Amino acid sequence: MGDPVLRTPAAPVVDFDAELRRLVADLTETMHAAGGAGLAAPQIGVGLRVFTWYVDGEVGHLVNPDVRPVGKEQEEAPEGCLSIPGYRFDCRRHLHVAATGWNMHGDPVRIEGSHMLARAVQHETDHLDGVLFVDRLDAEAREAALAELAEAEWRGHQAYLPAGEPTPAPVVKVSPH
Repeated sequence: MGDPVLRTPAAPVVDFDAELRRLVADLTETMHAAGGAGLAAPQIGVGLRVFTWYVDGEVGHLVNPDVRPVGKEQEEAPEGCLSIPGYRFDCRRHLHVAATGWNMHGDPVRIEGSHMLARAVQHETDHLDGVLFVDRLDAEAREAALAELAEAEWRGHQAYLPAGEPTPAPVVKVSPH
C-alpha cells in the first residue's frame, strides 16, 4: 500500500507470448507463497491486466478480464489484501459474477463464480483498475480502516526489505502496442 502502481490502471495485454506465461507463473507462485486467494500483476509492479486466483482448491488466471455481476444479490464479508498485509475489513461485493477474458495462450475464457470466487475476481479486477478494497468500504468504515492502516508497522513497501537494502524503484511494464 502506498506504491503508485497500485493506483494506476493497468494496460491491456496484447502479446500472448512466453513473457506473459512467465508472468502468470510468477503471479501464481507468489500468490501461493503469500497464502493469498488472488494476486494481480500491479501488486508485483507489473502494469498489465492479468491476475491469478486460488479458491476452493482451484487455481486459475485471467487476462484482460471483463467482469459483470450476475443478479443484484450482494454480501458483506471480511476481506483482506496481500498489499495491505495483516488487515481484514468487511467489504460489500456482488455475490455472483461472470467474467470473460483470455488465458495466457490467448484462448477465450469464461468463468462464473459466487461467494469467495466472485469476491476474489472482483478484488483482483479492482487492482487492475487502480482500486483497493478499502476504497469500496462505506464512508465510516473506510475512515476507520484508513486510520488503523496509518498506524500499521509496515507503513509502505520498505518494511518488506531486509535492513540496509535499498528501496527498489517500482517497475511498470506496458506493452508497446
